[in-house]
Amino acid sequence: MRKGDRNSRRFATKVYRLGAGPGAAKGEERGEGSPSPRRRSQPLERRSVAPLHCPTMSIRLAYFVAICLVALPIARAAGGESGATISAAARDSQGFLVHDVKSAFQAGETQIRVLLPDELDRGTTYPVVYILPVEAGLEDRYGDGLLEIKQRDLHNQHRAIFVAPTFSHLPWYADHATDPAIRQERSFIEVVVPFIDKSYPVAKAAEGRYLLGFSKSGWGAWSLLLRHPETFSKAAAWDAPLMMDRLGQYGTTPIFGTQERFDEYRIDRLLPATTDKLGDRARLILTGYGNFREHHQRARQLLLDLKIPHEHRDGPERKHDWHSGWVAEAVELLLRQDKPKS
Repeated sequence: MRKGDRNSRRFATKVYRLGAGPGAAKGEERGEGSPSPRRRSQPLERRSVAPLHCPTMSIRLAYFVAICLVALPIARAAGGESGATISAAARDSQGFLVHDVKSAFQAGETQIRVLLPDELDRGTTYPVVYILPVEAGLEDRYGDGLLEIKQRDLHNQHRAIFVAPTFSHLPWYADHATDPAIRQERSFIEVVVPFIDKSYPVAKAAEGRYLLGFSKSGWGAWSLLLRHPETFSKAAAWDAPLMMDRLGQYGTTPIFGTQERFDEYRIDRLLPATTDKLGDRARLILTGYGNFREHHQRARQLLLDLKIPHEHRDGPERKHDWHSGWVAEAVELLLRQDKPKS
């Protein structure tokens, strides 16, 4: 058995219930925020947990107990409105642990995919990096961020847990002005993050939670941090339209609904409003470009004008894709001062 397989098991057979019951390259408007019609095939390999006499049970048992006990704490954390149910983990064909999610915040079933380090130490908590998708469902026109992490072995190099949620509509990490089935921000903040906190050995405070995205999910990473600075430590954006100020481009209209709602998530408004909450360390990371260098240059100038500490890399220019070589640097900048804690 490979070491990585030890942490890639299906953990339990329960279903957990929570509660009672932009862009991208030109042409990415495809779908205009409607539910994804195509999902990449991800066959799940069902396996049971090893028996208690197994010599590696010190790790497996800790996770088995954590997963089995997650239901009640998560129900309280969700506050009841999401009405979410989350399945036990199953391993897909790429070795990721996959949880199926049903929630009032999303139209239809979504997923939470998890990539663990091959070696996990009992009693240790690990930093968690949320890999934010740029497409609805499991579409992969621009690649797969979690697969890039695995292929570059970043989960082992940094000894971190990586999590990739999915969304039923084009993800802009916002709550629609009127449609209750498009509440992406609440789905992430009230369903995904609490579930990961309760189910896996991750840091359960802002110090230890990180956000990574590009294009519309780069916007999402920054807006989530700026709107929830008490929840996340750092956010990294690569090639993102950070200075958008009008609704209408890149499939934004179906997700935000109104200009007024869009304004609540604008980076150029959130930065000055949140300056005092960011502290004196670099919590915002801005790297490289493909399509949106001008946006990065303007965002960088605003950061300088506001005297907000940040990390900045102007280039190199790369393809607008998860697999064009920028991810490893972004992860390094996010995690270089964070290590697992015993």
